[in-house]
Amino acid sequence: MTTARYRRIVLKLSGEALSGEQGYGIDPKTIQSIAEQVKEVAELGVEVAIVVGGGNIWRGKVGSEMGMDRASADYMGMLATIMNSLALQDGLETIGIQTRVQTSIEMRQVAEPYIRRKAIRHLEKKRVVIFAAGTGNPYFSTDTTAALRAAEIEAEVILMAKNNVDGVYTDDPKTNKDAKKYESLTYLEMLNEGLGVMDSTASSLCMDNDIPLIVFSITEEGNIKRVVEGEMIGTTIRGK
Repeated sequence: MTTARYRRIVLKLSGEALSGEQGYGIDPKTIQSIAEQVKEVAELGVEVAIVVGGGNIWRGKVGSEMGMDRASADYMGMLATIMNSLALQDGLETIGIQTRVQTSIEMRQVAEPYIRRKAIRHLEKKRVVIFAAGTGNPYFSTDTTAALRAAEIEAEVILMAKNNVDGVYTDDPKTNKDAKKYESLTYLEMLNEGLGVMDSTASSLCMDNDIPLIVFSITEEGNIKRVVEGEMIGTTIRGK
């Protein structure tokens, strides 16, 4: 029996990771695949919290560029993350994993409001907790949400699962064949070199709270379990 390297993790999923090959919306097969991978990790005894983006449905930044009020556009993005979270919850519970969705914007008919102590209690009971609706405030990304929630629940690591990207590169590997992959970085190096892994607010939160970040591809099944078991895949970013 394999042993997990981490006791409590935050899994950060981009909205695009749920859209599969179609590139937009929610793909049921992709949801099923991610749910199965999360189940593998949960069965190791790891406490799993998840933060999901909403870019497969709506991006607040795009709405703002179209002339919308930025706050309104961001709130629409938060609602998109709730849709993704409910879809993922359904996928997990279909395969027998107890899951709770907690939202930063109250909608009690749909999910629990975010309460830190209650979230930790769910995790201790080995339930998967999905944090939806970002921080509940406009102008903050779901990357920042992942960093904030990881600090609040004292997670040991943030696992950033990317769609069709297996780590952090010197340049976009899709357009530059000479782009080289980093095995490890510090947050300062990431910020100084302008690598678009996560925004500066999220990076600063992780750096200040000494939370490591591992960037890897979710496209290959079993990768979440490999990372949790300590296999060196993707790129690891640390405070020092």
